[in-house]
Amino acid sequence: MTTGKQLFTTLDAGGALTVEIAEASFPEPTGNQVLVKMEAAPINPSDLAILTSAADFDNAEYSHGKVVAQMPEPFLSGQKGRHGQRLPAGNEGAGTVIATGDSDMAKALMGQRVACVPGNAFSQYAIADAMMCLPLGDHSSEVGASSFVNPMTALAFVETAKMEGHDAIIHLAAASNLGQMLNKICLEDGMKLVNIVRKQEQVDLLKGLGAEHVVNSSDDDYMAQLRAAIAATGAYLGFDPIGGGQASDGVLKAMEQVAASQMEEFSRYGSNQDKKMYMYGRLDLGPTILTPSYGLQWSISGFLLTPFLAKAGMETVVRLRTRVQQNLTTTFASHYKAKVNLEEMLTKEAIQDYRQMKTGEKYLVTPHS
Repeated sequence: MTTGKQLFTTLDAGGALTVEIAEASFPEPTGNQVLVKMEAAPINPSDLAILTSAADFDNAEYSHGKVVAQMPEPFLSGQKGRHGQRLPAGNEGAGTVIATGDSDMAKALMGQRVACVPGNAFSQYAIADAMMCLPLGDHSSEVGASSFVNPMTALAFVETAKMEGHDAIIHLAAASNLGQMLNKICLEDGMKLVNIVRKQEQVDLLKGLGAEHVVNSSDDDYMAQLRAAIAATGAYLGFDPIGGGQASDGVLKAMEQVAASQMEEFSRYGSNQDKKMYMYGRLDLGPTILTPSYGLQWSISGFLLTPFLAKAGMETVVRLRTRVQQNLTTTFASHYKAKVNLEEMLTKEAIQDYRQMKTGEKYLVTPHS
């Protein structure tokens, strides 16, 4: 039995969200399991759903390795299923395999540095499935820490587009780490991409990475720019990490305006062009606003990586992970604003900073530092 520090998060029925570092025991791995000494783990937006959610951390109670914040409605009731449960956090990370189960796949990883997806990566140790481990070779844990969620999600967007018969994609908040990866993938694969950002420096960043179509949502002529990009690419499939507000609504509206302009005769039902937006995040926790301005041939769907991978099948998963492994320091390179240990990630300064999810300002947790 191995012991070490681990982060836990608990939401009680009264609205108190407790996030704390505590001693935990890790069992000996069995079968296809491996025990990983975690050396680096990124704080992704998907982690914040359970780590901080919409709780009030401005007025929280802070102590060493522990913070207690109040969860407002409707988020408290919306998370009723987790009330009273003490949950680990941290989707992905990287470290060194220090013990294995008795399967050949697990034993082959002994002593290797690997990226993994244990679901409790904010911890000094974690049990992981050997099938979901990516050997890093000579790469450091910092290089490999973000080698699953963002790279595989970006690749999944392109795979989804191909599976659904599209040769062009629209992506919002496109200057993000994931967005930069998606831009590189689309250039490599010949997939046309419309990047939507909100600052001129983000336009310049993506243009510098070879992006052809970059639209600034802060410009007065945003909708005109977006329509022109859609007309040039034929992009009627979009991916939106913002979720709230009218981000997807505006894209659907622009899609319909382009499609309607190409109709030979008017229809009260709008164009026959399929228009679809996938929401894969909630950077905006407010309500999603949709207006009746794009006919009836449209859809909005949630997008989650794990169900996609299950549907895509093992052959596709292996192909995508191999591509990530071969391009860790190029196409799929990640960058971090700050590194913190487990206790430091629970300081008021750190939480208020990383929960803002600003573009290009991701935190890396180093559990043993």
